[in-house]
Amino acid sequence: MTETATAPLTGKALLQKVKELSHLPRRETAKRCGYYSVSKNNQARVNLTDFYDALLAARGIPLDPEGAKDGRGREATYRVSVHKNGQIVIGSTYTESMGLKPGDEFEIKLGYKHIHLIQVDADKNGSRNGKVAAEEGEEGEEEE
Repeated sequence: MTETATAPLTGKALLQKVKELSHLPRRETAKRCGYYSVSKNNQARVNLTDFYDALLAARGIPLDPEGAKDGRGREATYRVSVHKNGQIVIGSTYTESMGLKPGDEFEIKLGYKHIHLIQVDADKNGSRNGKVAAEEGEEGEEEE
């Protein structure tokens, strides 16, 4: 397969070398900074993507600030909106993170600028559902 010929430059050393080689084409600059590999037929293949990524990192510009991801799906935003039919739908990501199961029932309590969902069957078990129960206790103290 391919083997990397030399260790590619990074950081300040890379920036210095790029300044020195500014008169050369970008492929030649990347090659001289070590961003190439040699194939089995002894041909050099320049890796411009890694070169550009290293340049951005050396200048302190994070290309991917959240780290490596698998690139699939969406991220939870912790926001919901009212649909045209008047319903609010909470996605499965949120219900799974709260440990909810299909069929769980809630009582809706409207407060000033917030909505509390109080689990109905939690009263029978003597336990409440995490943050929802804590907020309910706070609300009860405030309104009385």
